[in-house]
Amino acid sequence: MRVAAQQDQQGPGLSSVARPSSPLSFWRAAVLAILIALANVALWAVLNRPSEVPEWDGKITGIAYNPYQRFQGPNNGIFPTIEEIDADLKLLATRTDRIRTYSSIDNPAVPALAKKYGIRVLAGTYLDRRWQRNEDEIAALIEAVRQNDNIDRVSVGNETLHRQDMGFDELVAYIDRVRAQLPPRIQVSTAEPPYIWRKYPKLAEHVDFITAHPYPYWEKIPRKDAVGIGLLGTYVQMQSEFPGKKILIGEVGWPSAGDRNQVAIPSVEDEAQFIRQWVKEASWRKLDYYIFEAFDQPWKESIEGRVGAYWGIYGADRQPKFSFTGKIIEDPTWPRKAIIASLLALLPMFFFARHFMRFRWQGVLFFCALIQLSASLLVWSATLPLAFYLSPFDWTMLIVLFPAQLAIILTLLINGFEFTEVLWHKYWLRGFGLLSPGPEERQPFVSIHLAACNEPPEMVILTLDSLAALDYENFEVLVIDNNTKRDEVWKPVEEYCAKLGPKFRFFHLNPWPGFKAGALNYGLEVTDPRAEVVAVVDADYAVRADWLKALTGYFNDPKVAVVQCPQAHRDWEHNAFRRMTNWEYDGFFRIGMHHRNERNAIIQHGTMTMVRRDLLESTGKWSEWTICEDAELGLRLMHAGYDLNYVDEIMGRGLTPADFTAYKSQRYRWAFGAMQILKGRWNWMTRKGPLTAGQRFHFLTGWFSWFADALHMVFTGLALWWTAGMLALPQYFALPLDLFIYPIIGFFVFKAVIGIWLYRVRVPCGWKDTIMASIASMGLSHAIARGIFLGLWKKKGEFVRTAKSRRLSSRPNPFTAVREELLMFVAIVFAIAGMFGLPGFIDHWINGTAEAPGTRHLTDYAEGKLWIFILAAQAIPYLSALIGAMVAARSGEKSG
Repeated sequence: MRVAAQQDQQGPGLSSVARPSSPLSFWRAAVLAILIALANVALWAVLNRPSEVPEWDGKITGIAYNPYQRFQGPNNGIFPTIEEIDADLKLLATRTDRIRTYSSIDNPAVPALAKKYGIRVLAGTYLDRRWQRNEDEIAALIEAVRQNDNIDRVSVGNETLHRQDMGFDELVAYIDRVRAQLPPRIQVSTAEPPYIWRKYPKLAEHVDFITAHPYPYWEKIPRKDAVGIGLLGTYVQMQSEFPGKKILIGEVGWPSAGDRNQVAIPSVEDEAQFIRQWVKEASWRKLDYYIFEAFDQPWKESIEGRVGAYWGIYGADRQPKFSFTGKIIEDPTWPRKAIIASLLALLPMFFFARHFMRFRWQGVLFFCALIQLSASLLVWSATLPLAFYLSPFDWTMLIVLFPAQLAIILTLLINGFEFTEVLWHKYWLRGFGLLSPGPEERQPFVSIHLAACNEPPEMVILTLDSLAALDYENFEVLVIDNNTKRDEVWKPVEEYCAKLGPKFRFFHLNPWPGFKAGALNYGLEVTDPRAEVVAVVDADYAVRADWLKALTGYFNDPKVAVVQCPQAHRDWEHNAFRRMTNWEYDGFFRIGMHHRNERNAIIQHGTMTMVRRDLLESTGKWSEWTICEDAELGLRLMHAGYDLNYVDEIMGRGLTPADFTAYKSQRYRWAFGAMQILKGRWNWMTRKGPLTAGQRFHFLTGWFSWFADALHMVFTGLALWWTAGMLALPQYFALPLDLFIYPIIGFFVFKAVIGIWLYRVRVPCGWKDTIMASIASMGLSHAIARGIFLGLWKKKGEFVRTAKSRRLSSRPNPFTAVREELLMFVAIVFAIAGMFGLPGFIDHWINGTAEAPGTRHLTDYAEGKLWIFILAAQAIPYLSALIGAMVAARSGEKSG
């Protein structure tokens, strides 16, 4: 007997065990792992390289001061102690001789403590719509001025007109009233953005100096232009508009974290660049200003958005975010993170390189780099939250989502391993081809079992004709028709079997339990005693004449329990729906089955398969407790210690599902049955035992892509809920940080790229067929997710026959098969429209009102655009299902 040449180069022999590694491969693997680990550290260094920034070793003219610590704030009524304020002012005295406050009621001890350190105070009053509080603020301000001679300036209100808390006349009345009650030495102003001073120029007549709040960040000016164009430009313009009036820059700053405002990007490096450049420029021009602000104020996030917490030059922990001299590093802790990531990846990289040195060098390098990237991503993701002020709700969400992040990284590695092995293997360790038996070789007796349920008789007869033409002597064909009700469906098949002769026997079982497995188990009871091999073929398959002759020789090896050929299809070339599904199926048999076959871990599927009869019967026959009895049998035979050989040679062709309903139903059944097997055989797959590590790996991870579909459904629901929250309750729901979104987008892109790449290399179809196959695959996501969840929840499932043809009197509505997908797609479209501000636009158009608050601004941020991208990506599977259903409807067969 000889093995025919394969498309892929084979290694020596057919052993499923890799050859022992030499000492040379040990050192090569070790050197490669160390080099990639060092390259990882170098990459972290490049990404965190220091930046040159103008230095400043003098004092800052003034700093805005809110004394609240990490978990304090006026919103929760927790205020700092005298000791905490004293420590703050002692620290600030090393940086400045002036501070600015915002309220005279809250923390009234600040001016007296500031005097202790020689700090002068611009005392503020916070005016809003509460009349009594405003009166209390004014009284407290006047009392503070009387008791503290280090107060030399006051601000009556802070951005009061900007917030529209009161009108111009009311604010002016407060200003005039305060001026009348304070001594002449005290200069009086109010603080507003520049546009308010331009809108109300008479406001300048009621103040001693103009306090302006120009914010390049909020004006979407990039940091590199923020000082020159943003600040100095505004200052010069206000000087020309209010000649002879002193201009005080009451707040000037840049956030170190938070939401990106288009081209204005918050970061520690940008804050340092901005502040150091500004104080140097302001000193040279002798400008009066207050840096906003001294310490980060996490409590502001609830009223100003995420960025509101990160304006301090010190963190809420009172540690400086950056130095005013020397180089600036965005993340000073990066060396520790880089080393941890390198050490975390070192052993897995060495293990992979050591055991898979037989791959081409590009593959070994690629996957080791992917391991290192995954470790770096894990370390970065785990430490990223430490750079932000997260609420208990945020931490809860992170704790819930972190396992999903781990699942994404694990899926990335699993898909990457398949990509590496299939694309860059030098030879298959277990490559099996067709056999050319000699004339003297004995033919084992084969019993071919064909289970049918309500199948069109002409389709079954075509299969029987192909079996009758087999170039083989020792076989029989058992047609087991179970639970077909109508005589006109099963009777013609029975009559045709009688015409074909004694090799063909027909059995009609009605009623009969156990679905297909029950029918096949009955077939075992009536199988010819001479049979050594049981072959199973679906009722729609036309088999090649040499199917048995070319493959039964593998059973000469007593270790071989199963010989499996791929599913393949016919009559699809001129039908758009059958064509796209044909190529979708083909991908698994050209890629995934080869990958699994390397570790004797193939999925046995229920057609074009041959099983050693005695093993089938002795290990428990076909399992009737799962609707995927074929895959369960394969796992059971592996557990018993036998080999399953995959021969990638098309030995028979059947029909693809007739329409999208049948297509979805089949994949739902596979997903449901997979979960039954996972639950029923969990101990086999998680405990060291008869199954090898490679077999456990493939059976646990082979369904990961289906679990990803289930997670996709969950995250789509969460994304819709979160989007609704951002639109309806923006004070509680914020846009996710872009740093958290990028890895998800990267995962989507990586998975799409390697999937298409592998398809183009392994599947012999053009670009159009590749794209349509991808649409078909993605369109099954919702059905698979339902199968996963219901399979995990329910014990028993209904075996629904996959219709291969339909007899329809009229063309059905294409969306009948995808009602749920259509609803999900519409919901996502509305969510995206909401992100663009559609609710506010509609309300404005109908009622003439202002746009809904908290909607139109979402797309102003890069995070908003990224969130829309995520929503659009989540819509792709549902859109794919709609496309698949429409293609199926257009391609549908119509006969009387």
